[in-house]
Amino acid sequence: MCVSRYLLYVGVALVPMVIICMVSNILLLFPEMTYHYLFDGHVTREATWATGLWASGFLLYLYFQMFGLALYSCLGLLAAAACCMVSATGLVQGPLCLYNSSSGLTWGVPLKHAGYLYNQSMWSGICLKPESVVEWNVVLFSMMAICSAAQAVLCGLNILNSLVGLVVECRPRDTSKYFLLAF
Repeated sequence: MCVSRYLLYVGVALVPMVIICMVSNILLLFPEMTYHYLFDGHVTREATWATGLWASGFLLYLYFQMFGLALYSCLGLLAAAACCMVSATGLVQGPLCLYNSSSGLTWGVPLKHAGYLYNQSMWSGICLKPESVVEWNVVLFSMMAICSAAQAVLCGLNILNSLVGLVVECRPRDTSKYFLLAF
């Protein structure tokens, strides 16, 4: 059946994106590859929501394991869309970092309203700790947003394909195996 052949292609395409989202989210939790920022609460809330792990990661992995039902495609679409929105929000908000404010050194999100994505000269001068946290967040949240958006599109196409498969069934080219099964 054409629908099942398409589902196989979608499932194979989703696997690397699931891995990218999961690894990206894990790395977002550990700036400078250390754990103390996470334990001290100095990681953005979008990273701690871990949508790259549970939404675009684990739930889409389950979809890949059970990729025959349109219900799982709908769940995959919602999960991927959630990860995409949270990743985009994390990207726009900017990183949580230690910066020099008018009241001294403080933890916060100093680039929130600065339009920092279009002004790379701001990236190195504002956040003092963790080092290179702006680049870290931009790269990883961008990867998660792109992969989860692609996952949402693939799941949406899968839903459409499943609906079309209900109406139009593809005929197999070799009917001899079905003839032999009748005896």
